[in-house]
Amino acid sequence: MVQQPPDRPTGRLRISSGSTFEREIGYSRAVRVGDQVFVSGTTGFDYATMTIEDGVEAQPRQSLKNLDAALRQAGASMADVVRVRYLLPRATDFPAAWPALREAFGGIRPAATMQECGLADPLILIEIEVDAIVGSAG
Repeated sequence: MVQQPPDRPTGRLRISSGSTFEREIGYSRAVRVGDQVFVSGTTGFDYATMTIEDGVEAQPRQSLKNLDAALRQAGASMADVVRVRYLLPRATDFPAAWPALREAFGGIRPAATMQECGLADPLILIEIEVDAIVGSAG
């Protein structure tokens, strides 16, 4: 996990998970500006090993671990999440992800959207993107 120093006087902080995707495509795992944190679509890849488990039941759990790590590097927590977007190649798979999602967000209840769309790799069965406001959980 790498944090890059602010690149402008506005205090933009870019956060990387170390995923090869970030370098190859040219994006940050998360960006913090002021008290707002924007976390990119995050998959179930374990970025240390670049492996991904099979099944839409397992993948959200690793996605949520990856999101939590990015938020913590930004000085936020999962409790600060105010918006979540779920991206799946098959909407019919979404209910299988609900237990992991409910465990993470059931008490927080952020605004949420689920969208069926193509994803970059056929191994990816869910991608999760969040926006957080630092301190909003208080």
